[in-house]
Amino acid sequence: MVNNPSQEKTAYTDIQASTWFDRVLPKATRPYTRLMRLDRPIGAYLLFIPGLWAVLLAAILNPDASPLRVGAVIGLLFVGSFIMRGAGCVINDMWDRDLDRQVERTRGRPLASGAVSMVQAGLFLAVLLIVGMLILLQMKPLGIILGLVSIVPVILYPLAKRVTDYPQAVLGLTFNFGALIGWAAISEQFQWPMVWLYAGCIAWTFGYDTVYAHQDKTDDAVVGVRSTALTFGDSSKRAISVSYLVAALMWLFALSPMGLSVAFAICLFGLLAATARMFLSVRHTDLNDPADSLRTFKGEQSTGWIFAGSLALGWVIARFAHL
Repeated sequence: MVNNPSQEKTAYTDIQASTWFDRVLPKATRPYTRLMRLDRPIGAYLLFIPGLWAVLLAAILNPDASPLRVGAVIGLLFVGSFIMRGAGCVINDMWDRDLDRQVERTRGRPLASGAVSMVQAGLFLAVLLIVGMLILLQMKPLGIILGLVSIVPVILYPLAKRVTDYPQAVLGLTFNFGALIGWAAISEQFQWPMVWLYAGCIAWTFGYDTVYAHQDKTDDAVVGVRSTALTFGDSSKRAISVSYLVAALMWLFALSPMGLSVAFAICLFGLLAATARMFLSVRHTDLNDPADSLRTFKGEQSTGWIFAGSLALGWVIARFAHL
């Protein structure tokens, strides 16, 4: 039996009492690195991956895209994912600071604990948004417009858990704008595959964030926070599996304009491998065990890297074929 509450919390979440950030960065920065979740980068990776997919697939379908441009956009999206995920976390914590104090997993967050004031959080958010805007301005006009539009759902997302039983769907809409921005940065125009890719990413996020929500379902039920974990209850695995199936079908539609080719075969293999991983992962997850739910959620980055690897190889093959 665990007697220390802080040890119990660490056992069930990825919130740690001490991280390498605490050892490397000045002590004064600690509340802010924790506020933007730099100590837990999984969210930034999951924010980055749809944009990475979009850039690679758009490069395959737009063979005139230069490797230099592709690499530059990927780099911008990677840095931007950490900045904008951080901004989203600050906004979320500003909305939720009172709720966070009532939930075991989140009561140690900087705003909930009082380590950072609302004024300090607001100023820090402004800095993050300015940096994010500087990155966005490196995109093409369509990407810039999409990036500006994405700010609205980012600000409003924390309201979703108060007004709907399906906040994970709202998160999916919000969290995957990188797929649209990344695609537009390469193609410089609207193309239907970007919509299919985005739709698939929404369904994917709906699934893995339902898994994530199972960590807090007991506390959420007490404080009145709504989630798909509570909505679906014992049927959650079925709902998650359906969302993953929808995601895979949408991604297949996004690949279809490639036609029958070696590049398509490689990307299809990656998609099948990623899909199999999603289904096996949720099947073997104990959603009543917060630690296991967290493990499965964090593991979804592997799904992302598998598909991204196949897209990257497919792009190399497709580009070689056009030389």
